[in-house]
Amino acid sequence: MTRLPAGKPQGAPADKPAVPPPPSRPPGSPAPDAIADEDVLLTAAQRRKAARVERRQAKDAAYDLRQQRKRAKDGTSWRGHHIVDSRGLADAFPEPESPELSPSTVRRRIFHGVILVVLLAMVVASVVLAGMVQRGELKLTLGSSKPTPAPITCPAETLDYAANKTVTVSIFNGGSVEGEAGKVAAELKKRGFAVKAVANGRTEIAAPAVVVSGPGGHAAALSIQRNFPGSDYVQDERADATVDVILTSKFTALAAVPKVDQKPGVLSCPHLSPPPSEPAPSQGASPAAKQPEKP
Repeated sequence: MTRLPAGKPQGAPADKPAVPPPPSRPPGSPAPDAIADEDVLLTAAQRRKAARVERRQAKDAAYDLRQQRKRAKDGTSWRGHHIVDSRGLADAFPEPESPELSPSTVRRRIFHGVILVVLLAMVVASVVLAGMVQRGELKLTLGSSKPTPAPITCPAETLDYAANKTVTVSIFNGGSVEGEAGKVAAELKKRGFAVKAVANGRTEIAAPAVVVSGPGGHAAALSIQRNFPGSDYVQDERADATVDVILTSKFTALAAVPKVDQKPGVLSCPHLSPPPSEPAPSQGASPAAKQPEKP
């Protein structure tokens, strides 16, 4: 009987191949996994550094390009447009060898010369006239000369009392009582006078009432003045025989009808007593009363 050799029993699993041990590494060196992570980190840092270097190089290149453009700029272009200087104009329009002026240019220069001469003459004349006026050798009168007006006097002729119905009168309120002119106009209508207008007016004469008429209305003015005690007469330049009455703040009432004097007489001008001297030319020939404002 044959015996089997001694060993592992039959049916036992085969032995696994032996795994070689990991290679030995020097003491203190990092593990392989740590070395792989370090390589990845170093690569990302290098990429960031490379990107920074590229950006810096791009900025330096742009700066160098701007500097080159500034150094290359010669002033002959601006924003893509060519600038023509004096040299370019001279090249494009060369002067003729013997310059000849066109007739229009000659006429223009002559015209300018004449104007300059006239202006210079005017300046010299103005200076001379100013000196003469300052020294009193010349007196300038502005505006048209007016004849010296005659002295203002009160009409001296004896006048008949004109019938009330033949007198046309306008009443102007120059006082502070409202409606006074209307009341006086109504009263004059009762006395037979023809009332033309009722409005506001003003005067500088200090009298209860101012009677105004033209040279042809002296008789009518006398009739009106007899109805206004203490009134003052003023003559203007009107051509008709109408009469104006300006009531002032001193006016109180008309004269009573029985007391109205209808005898012939002269006009009363208290503001001319004593008679004034000749008025200044600036005052004119009009009396010292403002004309009534027409409605």
